[in-house]
Amino acid sequence: MPWKEQSKVDQRREFARLATGVDANMSQLCQRFEISRKTGYKWLARYRRLGDAGLEEQSRRPQQTPGRTQPNMERAVLAVRDKHRKWSGRKIRRRLQDLGKIAVPAASTIGEILRRHGRLDEAAGSQHRPWQRFTHPHPNDLWQMDFKGHFGLGDGGRCHPLTVLDDHSRYVVGLRACANEQGQTVRAELIMIFRRYGLPLAMLMDNGSPWGAQDRGCYTQFSVWLMRLAIRVMHGRPYHPQTQGKDERFHRTLNEELLQLMVLRNYDRAQRSFDHFRFSYNHERPHEALQLAVPATRYASSGRDYPEQLAAIEYPDSLAVRKVCAGGWIYYGGRQYRISKAFVGYPIGLRQTNVDGVLDVYFCRYRVAQINQRNPSVDG
Repeated sequence: MPWKEQSKVDQRREFARLATGVDANMSQLCQRFEISRKTGYKWLARYRRLGDAGLEEQSRRPQQTPGRTQPNMERAVLAVRDKHRKWSGRKIRRRLQDLGKIAVPAASTIGEILRRHGRLDEAAGSQHRPWQRFTHPHPNDLWQMDFKGHFGLGDGGRCHPLTVLDDHSRYVVGLRACANEQGQTVRAELIMIFRRYGLPLAMLMDNGSPWGAQDRGCYTQFSVWLMRLAIRVMHGRPYHPQTQGKDERFHRTLNEELLQLMVLRNYDRAQRSFDHFRFSYNHERPHEALQLAVPATRYASSGRDYPEQLAAIEYPDSLAVRKVCAGGWIYYGGRQYRISKAFVGYPIGLRQTNVDGVLDVYFCRYRVAQINQRNPSVDG
């Protein structure tokens, strides 16, 4: 059974939750998790029968029966708090309910338990207020992507966490420990994410490297690759990080609940810690913006598979096709226009607009610029 050695049980849990989702495609999920359908159905059956315990390598004792005494409930509260030292009473209460605990006390009572046992940080409890933000209506409509600020490792290296989060569900599809922030590195990590979860319709990122550029339209070779995958590339407003507010909020949670609490020795240790944290964030941690549901309850993998080979770029006969030359220039109607260096070597399509002498410029299915034939310039 070709489960990767790292976090086998976490992978089975994630597989089982995705497989029990609405309209789950079992064959597709088995292929993405690199297991046979027989293995997939075996773990799904165990999960339905025994829950998470059925996904362990060895059998686990069943949960204790209801009717706990108050000391037992306090121990349960403290166990969750000790595992998640930044969780509030509301989150702890919801997590205990999700675990099937009976007669879980109110959040205020849990707060008193934490205070009595010295587990409550009074100053941090009132620091943050929730934001009201627009949310896309379906999973995989939009993914937000960014690098969290890099940090030092115990062996002297520096880790650059790459984060990729689904806008609708807050489900973190990617949390990767990278050695740098170069386009080739991001592309390699995204390919692994795309193979597991499929392709989103659009991705939102800031204007910095490697996904943004000072060249016309902020286009880079990286964004051109995304557009060839039929992923719309979107950029946040310069100097407005709140445009990617959900990913920025996840960065704060990652910092508070993991990075501030331990020193990660090397990239391997960092990635293993990221994997465990990502599973907990997606499947265990109640989310305030989701009415204390976990992100996994709102997420389903995309039905758009990652193509191992990119299709040829074709345009309808209604478009005039030109190849982008060195420097990002094209020739049309006896004049020269500069598009973007990111498209050098690729064909682009030109379509007349309702305004005389103004043409829209398309790359694949996306409008990337506009030409005014009265003025040899291009507007992004």
